[in-house]
Amino acid sequence: MYKQIGILTGGGDAPGLNAAIRAIVRTAIGEFGMKCIGIEGSFEGILGSTHTVKLTTKSVSGILPRGGTILGTRNRGSFAQMVDGKTIYPVMPIGEALANLDILGIEALIVLGGEGTLGIAEQFHKRGFPIIGVPKTIDNDLAATELTFGFMTAIDIATEALDRLHTTAASHDRVMILEVMGRNTGWIALHAGLAGSADLILIPEIPFCFESILKKVQARERSGSRFTNVVVAEGAVEVGKSPIYQDPDAIRLGGVGGYVSRRIQEMTGKETRCVVLGHLQRGGSPNAFDRMLGTNLGSCAVRALVNGEVGKMVGLQAGEIVTVPLSEACTNLKSVPVDGQLVRTARDIGISFAAPKEARLGEDSMYEIRTNGA
Repeated sequence: MYKQIGILTGGGDAPGLNAAIRAIVRTAIGEFGMKCIGIEGSFEGILGSTHTVKLTTKSVSGILPRGGTILGTRNRGSFAQMVDGKTIYPVMPIGEALANLDILGIEALIVLGGEGTLGIAEQFHKRGFPIIGVPKTIDNDLAATELTFGFMTAIDIATEALDRLHTTAASHDRVMILEVMGRNTGWIALHAGLAGSADLILIPEIPFCFESILKKVQARERSGSRFTNVVVAEGAVEVGKSPIYQDPDAIRLGGVGGYVSRRIQEMTGKETRCVVLGHLQRGGSPNAFDRMLGTNLGSCAVRALVNGEVGKMVGLQAGEIVTVPLSEACTNLKSVPVDGQLVRTARDIGISFAAPKEARLGEDSMYEIRTNGA
């Protein structure tokens, strides 16, 4: 039995992190008599002059509905860097971190994060330090778990945004574009697009072409619907081109919504507007599902640790919490199946993904494709 464990959060924040922290602390102290130390600022908190805080049942009281993380988080630093849009792990000061953990009296770590954070956690496991991972990402792209907390709240926010854009688009006969998060996968765009009655969904897994977008806008015009709603994941790409970055030096995706907006207006002459939802998707209070899932995963992580299942991640499969090796959880991202049920359902109800095969423009086109500035 461990006497004292550490808890840290890494990567981007997500609704439900505080719910998971609360569950870990309450389970560890109440059920197993352990002490809990929160590590502030992700793995950076165990380097140099360490930054930690004692966690008690009192200190986590009231944090269940709070967004963000009371421990703070980082998605870059000494342990991970972004190079050409990919996470790499440089020569890391793991020896220093392990020495500091020993000084702090921390005998095991519960790490809450996405694929990058859990990849770092696996390196601690390979050095023999007891680690349990808890999956967290609003993108829902972690392998070995059906859902990650934060995802459902992000969908709720994106769906509400689409609902609001729908009414203003209809009032002004506009094309309205909502850019949502989704660097490598389109889970948020797909779910929100289905729930929010989007007409076009653009995701990284299905490269889009403007001829297909134009065809969809034309079809809606002919049917009497003189407005179109588009939801686009930030990592969506045009056929034959690369993702769009708002800050190439920092490898920060963003801007595809604006690019699509400008091209649609050029091609059709229709007034087109873009809204970038950005960090609104990951901020604020978690919904009921994410509070429940974060609580369940946090509590089960402590039990897994007590049962000696180190080097593993707790995850949701078929409605049950299971443990899987960290290596399995971090190896591959979970992409949207391009021929999966949700994509088929979307197409069945008339939503376009603007794939090239959807472009079958005839001579009766309402708008001529304008190539100037393309």
